[in-house]
Amino acid sequence: MIQITNLSLMRGSKELLQDANATIYPGHKVGLVGANGCGKSSLFALFKGQLQPDQGECDLPRQWQIASVAQETPATDRSALDYVIDGDHRLRAIQAQLAEAEQAHDGERIAALHLQLEQAGGYQVESKAAIILAGLGFSQQQISLPVRTFSGGWRMRLNLAQALLCHSDLLLLDEPTNHLDLDAVIWLERFLQRYPGTLILISHDKAFLDAVVEEIIHVEQQTLNSYKGNYSAFEGLRAEKLRQQDLQFQKQQAQRAHLQSFIDRFKAKASKAKQAQSRVKQLEKMEQLAPAHYQSGFSFEFMPPPKLPNPLVSMDQVQVGYGDKIILQKLQLNLVPGSRIGLLGRNGAGKSTLIKLLAEENKPIQGQYVTSAGLQIGYFAQHQLEYLDPEASALTHVQRLDRLATEQSLRDFLGGFGFRGDEALSPVAPMSGGEKARLVLALLVYQKPNLLLLDEPTNHLDLDMRHALNMAIQAFEGALVLVSHDRFLLTSVCDEFYLVDSGQVQPFSGDLDDYKNWLSSTDPTRTEQAKPQEPKVDRKAIKRLEAEFRQRTQPLRKAIDAQEKRMDKLNSSLADIENQMLDTSLYEDQHKAKLKTLLEQQVTVKQELEELELSWLDNQEQLEGMQQEFEASVAD
Repeated sequence: MIQITNLSLMRGSKELLQDANATIYPGHKVGLVGANGCGKSSLFALFKGQLQPDQGECDLPRQWQIASVAQETPATDRSALDYVIDGDHRLRAIQAQLAEAEQAHDGERIAALHLQLEQAGGYQVESKAAIILAGLGFSQQQISLPVRTFSGGWRMRLNLAQALLCHSDLLLLDEPTNHLDLDAVIWLERFLQRYPGTLILISHDKAFLDAVVEEIIHVEQQTLNSYKGNYSAFEGLRAEKLRQQDLQFQKQQAQRAHLQSFIDRFKAKASKAKQAQSRVKQLEKMEQLAPAHYQSGFSFEFMPPPKLPNPLVSMDQVQVGYGDKIILQKLQLNLVPGSRIGLLGRNGAGKSTLIKLLAEENKPIQGQYVTSAGLQIGYFAQHQLEYLDPEASALTHVQRLDRLATEQSLRDFLGGFGFRGDEALSPVAPMSGGEKARLVLALLVYQKPNLLLLDEPTNHLDLDMRHALNMAIQAFEGALVLVSHDRFLLTSVCDEFYLVDSGQVQPFSGDLDDYKNWLSSTDPTRTEQAKPQEPKVDRKAIKRLEAEFRQRTQPLRKAIDAQEKRMDKLNSSLADIENQMLDTSLYEDQHKAKLKTLLEQQVTVKQELEELELSWLDNQEQLEGMQQEFEASVAD
């Protein structure tokens, strides 16, 4: 397991974590969430050994193999398939040794290396890599292309494929859905649900987190707070925790005011001087609780557009493409104020082509395409981030749209997008992807569009900004066409879905669960694909062996389950005791007995918890050893 104990972590002069504690058990799938810059990526660097704790400890099992997504992709001539397999360094090392042995005609070593190659999955690796690449949206033709021919987003998919292919005990994924479309996200979700190791996932996609993780670790105010359940459960639990924290803060403020009032009234009176001095000491010893922090830093809305013509856009038998290549044909679509359309379809089917047609970046090849005189388009796409002036500030960008507006009014507007104070005056060049996306959205909103075209608007946006965008779109008066892999956004703001497939755009009668089923039914190779080089197995015999193994290990698994439940109860009891000890009245003379009892309970619970954790660890290691022996026997 991963044990974080009293961890303090700094990057430069900024303290990210202070006395933080957390436990991640083997095989658990954990979502790591928190505001941008809170230290999530630094924790990943710590797990990988790229950072060292400033104080405290972060212990991982030494034998664990860790897989993560590389941030750089060399512009190599290696094919996409070979590049992905190159990520399995152990396998490539065995293949290199085998080539040397064959060149030296060393028969004994050749035989031994072939056995190692089989155990490392070398005879199935190409098939496995091809399945992963297909799941991430690569066509059969693309997997043979050189890496250098792919754009940045597709290279990140290759790096993700590398991480998924490698055998690992711990898989670290930082925003893996950023460069994926919806069908690839759905495939990845299913893949991770079957992943047998420990997964730690950083993501701002609520639906993805809900489907994959079973625990949330929230990085907030330099601490790590663990919550059982998926992201939706975390939101509910945190809301209640913030409510209780706010009540506790208000209670303490009243206590502090009462003590201060007594001191102010009686510190000058000789008869009360001793009592007043006692209150001063109480006030000094009282821990200063922080008020609850739950307000988002983002808040904006779409202002009513000057005109709302009806229809905004009308098309009949429209054909669109690039040059002589037809992408979509026979388009029949009317956009009226209040339309809320989500576009579904596989990568490359033509969703972005349709968006670009509506944005007037593409022209129809034939057919009737009519736009109203008062049409005002607001178009967001990732490539627009590159068109920002790198030397200009956020304020300068908005001033260029409205020369007559006062600086203060523009600063107030930008504040809703997170650009406050000096941040509004900083140049674009060093901004993160999320900051640039927020600025492009601000420019779009300021122009009061009546047709909103959003192509993957949530890439790089954190959860708070996604929530603000969601709320703003719901109050938008014009028409919306949305392409997104964020299912929470799609289901929240779209009233109808259109399926882009086989050159057609047709209404889709169903929700996103129906779309997921459609993906599986129309292309089953995306979820399951035969592995031609794998030998046939006696599935009945394997099921019988698995049943015997479950029966043999049942007492041990029951003991582990009971220990985990007991540890949860003890942690809850310990939190309750320490919560009671926050009550300052306990430290008065008349409550010494109760304080002593609480201190004794605290010591007892901590001792039992420590003994239980050691016993749990022994049982867990024993079960893992039995599991490995069983898997080896089945493989034989």
